[in-house]
Amino acid sequence: MKKIELLSPAGDLERLKVTLLYGADAVYIGGKEFSLRANATNFSLDEIKEACLFAHKLDKKVFLTVNMVMHETDLEKVYDYIDKVINCGIDAFIVSDYNLAHYIKEKHQKEVHISTQDSVTNKVTAKLLKDLGVKRIVLARELSKKEIKEIIDYSEIDIEVFIHGAMCTCMSGRCALSNYTTGRDANRGGCAQVCRFVFDSDGNKFTMATKDLNMAKYIKDLIDIGVASLKVEGRMRSLYYLATVIGTYRKIIDDCYNNSLTDEKMQSYQRILNNVANRESTTQYFMKEADQNDQYFVGRQEVSNQEYLGLITGYDKDNKCLILKERNYFEIGDKIEIFTPKGDSYQIVVEELFDEDMNELDVARHPEQVLKIRFPKEVEPYSMIRLIEKRK
Repeated sequence: MKKIELLSPAGDLERLKVTLLYGADAVYIGGKEFSLRANATNFSLDEIKEACLFAHKLDKKVFLTVNMVMHETDLEKVYDYIDKVINCGIDAFIVSDYNLAHYIKEKHQKEVHISTQDSVTNKVTAKLLKDLGVKRIVLARELSKKEIKEIIDYSEIDIEVFIHGAMCTCMSGRCALSNYTTGRDANRGGCAQVCRFVFDSDGNKFTMATKDLNMAKYIKDLIDIGVASLKVEGRMRSLYYLATVIGTYRKIIDDCYNNSLTDEKMQSYQRILNNVANRESTTQYFMKEADQNDQYFVGRQEVSNQEYLGLITGYDKDNKCLILKERNYFEIGDKIEIFTPKGDSYQIVVEELFDEDMNELDVARHPEQVLKIRFPKEVEPYSMIRLIEKRK
């Protein structure tokens, strides 16, 4: 049986490298045009080429999103864009427009995935898309386990589902709120996240925001019903968020296949996933119809995560110190965890702290400052440190 794919977002080249190193099997990216994350950094043609070369050396894949809703004025430009980007090494295109699916298949014989933007929710549509030559469907996010299994069994097409990250209030992203209130068309890449706004009605505050999705405890179920790919949301998320989420799901998936996923491990994984987020999470529609418990209405708080302490950028062999770029405040006596792309982790207490010139410090209080911490060996590039416990 083919192992299920772990698919990660990447908003730029550095995020792409990090997420592949931390265990993603494939990444989805957007170009400078025709993507639904216009506010992300996104990729130039040269960067797409570099991304594909990097991924393919690791025997991994890159999917390009060209999934905004196409108007007449977009068509000539989008055909030209596809013709240019096809030689960059893209493994598949994610589209919402059937015309583009046909164009890519007929002219370039490239793999096509139908975006969640198309909101596929039934088995007959899924079977039709397979008959049209589509390789994969990213299902609407509003489906139950039973519905997903029915679609897989009937259509026999590769199915991709979201397992983690933000949820749209409207049907799998088909939003009119942004356009109506701000003039920014969410269906053409301009989402203003109006569903996260706090509104005032006669002095009462309310919001319509959904809680985030977290399917960690149901990964085995998704494997068992035949899902082909597990997708994480977040092309605009931080390096730390992506490394943590992808690294954790990599371990969960591997444990499922090795029959080594214990309750104790799952509690640890869930704790890590909960700590990296700034919103509450639920399983949304998977086991039941989503209700008020899966939604924020009042009293919503999004607390900025402070546990990410820094990115390790090198090693000072002479002084036996890790070199890192600080992200958040920490001090002598704090217990920290060093974690690596390969899944290794080390917990230590910070006993000595230095600036880049080896001047002693008591605290790290300046984000982006270069710091050094004693550690007996070098670790992999893109390893990171997180706070475990403040000093007592």
